[in-house]
Amino acid sequence: MNYHNITKDDMLNGDGLRVVLWVAGCNHGCKNCHNPITWDAKGGLPFTEKEEEEIFTELSYSYIDGITFSGGDPLFPENRSAITILAKKIKQKFPQKTIWCYTGYLWEDVRDLEIMPYIDILVDGPFIQAQADSKLHWKGSANQRVIEVNASLSMKKIVLHDS
Repeated sequence: MNYHNITKDDMLNGDGLRVVLWVAGCNHGCKNCHNPITWDAKGGLPFTEKEEEEIFTELSYSYIDGITFSGGDPLFPENRSAITILAKKIKQKFPQKTIWCYTGYLWEDVRDLEIMPYIDILVDGPFIQAQADSKLHWKGSANQRVIEVNASLSMKKIVLHDS
């Protein structure tokens, strides 16, 4: 997996103060995407143990609420294995921290992925310019949903996050 950036002390991509991992690779091609440089899966830099340790160091701070996976698309097929391994490690090492994940895929298409039990909040769906609204909380267009993953999995229906 490649990545473009690790943002620290972020307040824009999930509840609280977060670390954000911006991965490379996306095949949605959303018009007016805020980060098209991340579409190329071969772009950016290789994600190595050094970057993993950087994330773990940031997550060790008590004032950090968790991590957000964004991009690109963390659930882009070429990213799924590496992002799942990372999510598992984070939940084992920092069970009190939350994991948010932004994806252009719909919940219905990714809910059975191995990573889902490790994600707390999934923001799903492609960005649709015609439905864009800067007043929306945690999402860019009205079609996107902010989903409580564990509740949705256990109840077998979508449970939306109160924002």
